[in-house]
Amino acid sequence: MIWNSFSDFLAMGGYGLYVWGSFGVSALLMALEALLLRRGRAAAIDQVRHEIAASQVGKDWH
Repeated sequence: MIWNSFSDFLAMGGYGLYVWGSFGVSALLMALEALLLRRGRAAAIDQVRHEIAASQVGKDWH
């Protein structure tokens, strides 16, 4: 497809709203996935640290 102007490129032959909307939703979901993975990793590391600390306290009592 040949675009004569930037607005023709954005319009994508009449499918611009669908194309750019899909692109935007995909980009948003990929960013959200990265954020959720980072939070999940941090929570898992905190949980392991807590469990290690709890096991150390248990050993000190014996």
